[in-house]
Amino acid sequence: MDLDTIIQVLDSTIRLSTPLLLACLAGLFSERAGIFDIGLEGKMLMSAFFSAAVAFTTGSVWLGLLAGVAASLVMSAIHGLASITFRGNQLISGVALNFLASGMTVLIAQDWFSQGGRTPSLIGAGRFSEITLPLAETFRPIPVFGPIYADLISGHSILVYVAFACVPLTWWVLFRTRFGLRLRAVGEAPEAVDTAGISVTGLRFAAVMICGVLCGIAGAYLATGLQAGFVREMTAGRGYIALAALIFAKWRPWYAMGACLLFGFLQAIALRYQNIDLGAFTVPVQFMDALPYILTVVILAGFVGKAIPPRAGGEPYVKER
Repeated sequence: MDLDTIIQVLDSTIRLSTPLLLACLAGLFSERAGIFDIGLEGKMLMSAFFSAAVAFTTGSVWLGLLAGVAASLVMSAIHGLASITFRGNQLISGVALNFLASGMTVLIAQDWFSQGGRTPSLIGAGRFSEITLPLAETFRPIPVFGPIYADLISGHSILVYVAFACVPLTWWVLFRTRFGLRLRAVGEAPEAVDTAGISVTGLRFAAVMICGVLCGIAGAYLATGLQAGFVREMTAGRGYIALAALIFAKWRPWYAMGACLLFGFLQAIALRYQNIDLGAFTVPVQFMDALPYILTVVILAGFVGKAIPPRAGGEPYVKER
């Protein structure tokens, strides 16, 4: 495998890892506050549809991004009301959001565009364009470093850089700020936070809303950055893979980035190498498509070790009188 091929695979890895990373960080905020969120998939799907629909209608990808984030925030608010205010089962609420998004996106898309549950293709200002970093073309002739900088580091849309910048930002917020300390405390011992006179409900809603923003950006990237429009079920289980990456990373931001890059790499390999001929038999394309999901299960089953979630995760807090 030559350098150009390696760079192409790694470039695909970064692009495919971006929505996983954003969704994984979204789940990290939510679950660190004690709110399990199976609904990452649904939020991404709803955001993907509304971002593509608004971007096509208005011709502005930025308005599409805002619409996608707003749609995801609405879903987060529903999840927060169900699981925090009304103390419902968090897992059931998340699954319900996934079913709701799966049906509503197709129904609304068919009603608006009449294209079988998809939006028209996005062109021009309706999509996020690639950004060429400074001196990319100047450094290109330099052996090894030049192609890496010009073709691997440079040439991505702004949301890719935002996603990877969110990793140190998330680490700083969670582990170096008072807000982060309180957020983690809510996920471990909400009664102690309540005793200190801090609103458990307010902190958990803040975490759920941050989750909604990040899922909104992830969904918008899927429809306006990675692809050129919305298609039915385009998230393709990425929300669940993000949850798997979160468990694999043991709820830590830097490990989460590594886990998402690993899963993105598996997807990139599966997309690049189809129908591999091994002489005696040919590996079918269906197996390569399923490979990332198979390896996700294998990794979680055999290599994660003991992953301990936040102690108060999944449990509604009832204020003692």
